[in-house]
Amino acid sequence: MAQSYLRRERADHTLQPTALINEAYLRLVKQDAPEWQSRSHFFGVAARLMRQILVEYARTHAATKRGGGEVELPLEEAWFYSGEKAAELVALDDALNALAKFDERKVRIIELRYFGGMSLEETAEALSLSIATIGHETRLARAWLHREMSRS
Repeated sequence: MAQSYLRRERADHTLQPTALINEAYLRLVKQDAPEWQSRSHFFGVAARLMRQILVEYARTHAATKRGGGEVELPLEEAWFYSGEKAAELVALDDALNALAKFDERKVRIIELRYFGGMSLEETAEALSLSIATIGHETRLARAWLHREMSRS
């Protein structure tokens, strides 16, 4: 899952999959020992934690980009640098939070599919829904998120 997340990030991302896993693990053990209902339940919680970690990382990166941690970059490196992916992840998180206010199920589906790397079948099993419902809800959620992110 961690590699899947980080493949979608910018090329110069400094967070490694093992660091993402370690951070997620640390957050998991800090919680009261949850009773895992299934393997899918565990992966759903892990997906949500990784989403939170990546969004926090992106917000920090965006703040640094605006002058929070001024570091000189050689012109060659600055030419290839782009904070666009960090801004997109923060915008996606904001849109997901807005969607959660009225449709938490669609948010869970997006988290499991795109942040958790689960297939349609795995997501359907995790949420006890049909594959057709997951496909339909995914398309609706993606359209809503696209519209919401286009506004900002």
